Amino acid sequence: RKLHEHVDDLLEEVMAARKRQERVLITVVTKRLAEGLATFLQERGIHTAWLHSDVKQMERLEILGKLRNGTIDVVVGVNLLREGLDLPEVALVIICDADKE
Repeated sequence: RKLHEHVDDLLEEVMAARKRQERVLITVVTKRLAEGLATFLQERGIHTAWLHSDVKQMERLEILGKLRNGTIDVVVGVNLLREGLDLPEVALVIICDADKE
């Protein structure tokens, strides 16, 4: 199934993690999808940011710092699992559209 068919499940999982004060990483395959999904979550009151190649290094570090300290609940990004991120605060990783890789 495509991402739009999973949105309700994704939203439910993110809301449950947020209630437990856990952080979430969502990895997608396009910049447009990262921004769109992050905006969707923001519109529902979830503190979310996106990461992709257009985000400058200093801003990336700031976003990850906010994820670590709990200011941001969710980061949606392109190829996040390839980044070698060390984020022990993250309790849930959601991989969207993995079949396109």
